[in-house]
Amino acid sequence: MTITPHSSSDDGVGIERAKVIIIGTGFSGLGLAVQLRRSGETDFVMLERAGDVGGTWRDNTYPGAACDIQSHLYSYSFRPNAHWSRVYATQPEIRRYLQDTAREEGIYPHIHFNSTVTDAVWDDADAMWTVTTPTGIFTAPVLVSAAGHLSDPAYPDIDGIGGFAGEIFHSARWNHDADLTGKRIGVIGTGASAIQIVPEIQKVAGHLTVFQRSAPYIVPRRDHVYSAAEKGMVSRLPKVAQRLRDHLFWENESRLPQRRRVPTFIDQIRQTALGHMHAQVCDPDLREKLTPHFEVGCKRILISNDYYPAISQDNVTLATAGIASIDTTGVVLANGEHVDLDVLVVATGFEAADLPIAKVIRGRNAEVLSEQWQEGGKAFACATVNGFPNLFVMLGPNTGLGAGSIIYMVETQIDYIRGGIEAILRDDLVIEPDPATQEAYVQSIYERSEGSVWVAGGCSSWYLHPRSGRLTTLWPDFMSQFRRENGTFDLASYQVSDSVVDAARP
Repeated sequence: MTITPHSSSDDGVGIERAKVIIIGTGFSGLGLAVQLRRSGETDFVMLERAGDVGGTWRDNTYPGAACDIQSHLYSYSFRPNAHWSRVYATQPEIRRYLQDTAREEGIYPHIHFNSTVTDAVWDDADAMWTVTTPTGIFTAPVLVSAAGHLSDPAYPDIDGIGGFAGEIFHSARWNHDADLTGKRIGVIGTGASAIQIVPEIQKVAGHLTVFQRSAPYIVPRRDHVYSAAEKGMVSRLPKVAQRLRDHLFWENESRLPQRRRVPTFIDQIRQTALGHMHAQVCDPDLREKLTPHFEVGCKRILISNDYYPAISQDNVTLATAGIASIDTTGVVLANGEHVDLDVLVVATGFEAADLPIAKVIRGRNAEVLSEQWQEGGKAFACATVNGFPNLFVMLGPNTGLGAGSIIYMVETQIDYIRGGIEAILRDDLVIEPDPATQEAYVQSIYERSEGSVWVAGGCSSWYLHPRSGRLTTLWPDFMSQFRRENGTFDLASYQVSDSVVDAARP
């Protein structure tokens, strides 16, 4: 297999060739691109469906959007930022951090914007990936999907939702032109986005109805604005910044026993959450509605200081009867009540269990990745898939976290994938995991998940695949264990061929 330098062909078909193609420019894609450039590998292209970098932090611009992991941990360890404004950064600040990263690290020239991937096909004969977009065709021996698992909005399957005559939009596609002042607004969902949105729009709504399927556990948000002195200390003393990052990491790491249902730990976090609710909600009837009926941690534990006060206001109704249907003028509840609305906000999360990008990636014998993943995503080292040679998936199967910074997982995958790319390009290799090895690895994850709060906590969540019931999105162990297992690429774990003839085996 011969590696062709990064260039456009002169045969009139507009094919651009590179050594590596990266899909997506969020934290995963940008981080990998930065580390490739820093290591001297510049022959790569990035395909981005939008008009700028940022991924979920570009797309989620709803009122109140902010991170629920501390800023100094929710950032690249290799690009620390001493100028975070507060403990939990807001969306504009995080997006700016990613834009600065792309600009200062020289990544923008590698990116093709407005380039939605419509097809990505492996060719055994050429040992090459061919990726099609509206802006051109790209080929490379290595393909990296960094599309992420919080990129495509999930819409609820509710009868009549398409017939609502008022303003309707997903939280991840916020309509800033919609005038909310004095309007009758409905919010479907009580997850991480909703509890940030509700306090903001409650301030301007004529009346706000929150449609709750299940009450979340919410703990206090220990947030504050960093002083100039604090910023200066972090800027002047890199060791202080690293100690802060280490402290935050191990603080999050220590929460895994809660998810393993260790009684002392799970009782403590439950009492913290319920105590927070009781301290902020006086109405006993509302307290009952806001009390979760599943084990704490089974769904994502949320952080907020203003959700409970907002939901307690006179212009807010918490509807818990369940939605039967939606008509042109509002929502019909299961108890027959009709809620008249002018605006409907759908805050129902993302297509995390069934990644949309998997529908357009075709491996050996034209197998579609989503077909192999019908019962949930499976990947060796949470990064590679049998039947899909020289493909790496970032933030794919079993890489999510119930607690902790996803950036730690991203950086672990960056190290692993860089090692794989280096081996492939150095020796012109075609690699893929052995099916038995992959299955054994995936089964080891399932075994670790047994008895965890995610599987046995009595709730239904996006952590579990809707068809198989398996824990296919989260990593059910310590983050540090993920790095030990999946942080260093080992070629010995793979089926390897070093010629086109061998690569074309059936």
